[in-house]
Amino acid sequence: MPVSPCGSACLTTGAPTVAFPRRVLRLLAAAGVVLGALPLAPVLFLLGPAARRRSVRTLFRGVLRAFGIRLVVHGGDDLRDLPEGRGALVVNNHISWLDIIAINTLRPMRALAKREIAGWPVLGGLVSRAGSIFLDRERLRTLPGTISELAEALRSGSLVSVTPEGTTWCGRGSGRFTTATFQAAIEGGVPVRPLALRYRLADGRETTQPSFIGPESLVESLRRVARLRGLVLELFVCPEIAPGKAADRAELAVLAESAVHSALGIARIPAQNRRHPAAPSAGSPRKMQGTGHS
Repeated sequence: MPVSPCGSACLTTGAPTVAFPRRVLRLLAAAGVVLGALPLAPVLFLLGPAARRRSVRTLFRGVLRAFGIRLVVHGGDDLRDLPEGRGALVVNNHISWLDIIAINTLRPMRALAKREIAGWPVLGGLVSRAGSIFLDRERLRTLPGTISELAEALRSGSLVSVTPEGTTWCGRGSGRFTTATFQAAIEGGVPVRPLALRYRLADGRETTQPSFIGPESLVESLRRVARLRGLVLELFVCPEIAPGKAADRAELAVLAESAVHSALGIARIPAQNRRHPAAPSAGSPRKMQGTGHS
């Protein structure tokens, strides 16, 4: 299993926060959105594809608004308006539990998720009902079967979101894109669509506060996100990598990872030279690299 060196030492400091009553209201509002969606979940399957997508997008947009998060999407019209029945493997760098919420706000899709998520209260039920494919990371002998299931979903026309780093990083450091899931795109004969995410404050400083890292619980991460003021989640939609573009899954993983790093304005670092940067102090916050693409 991939291991990230990120922990509490990676968390940037100096981020503006909201008062305690506002934090509580945000958590209650987010819980209300999710709990309110549970009884409506069966009804979604009675709707047409377009109406179902609009409903799911509204749900996830409500979660972001509850936490006071502004989503900025660079590009993405082709993914947002992609017709039903055209499968693609959607891959992204992995920083936070907010990643999947942002992606589904752009375009609802299935996901490859670790099996533990299915047991999460409330969220686990929603993830399962959304058609997620679960990976048991403790029993890797089941991986070939999971990849076959993923390939079949892609072949049948599903968009499936995958985080090939295999674990969360703080955003200042990043992991290598592992190759296994890219085999499913090759077997399914579908394109790969890389997405790049990063989190910043209203003044432009990049922040690692939303990251879900180290041994912390989901509750701890939720509390930290709830207290942030002016959080901006940027999502970059990269050009798709067509089937046959890469000779094998290893090359396909490199192409996707390079596309994500290019969108974020960072150079791709060979795995053997990869190092984890120290978090900046409050007195020397790191500014955003580049201005992004529109």
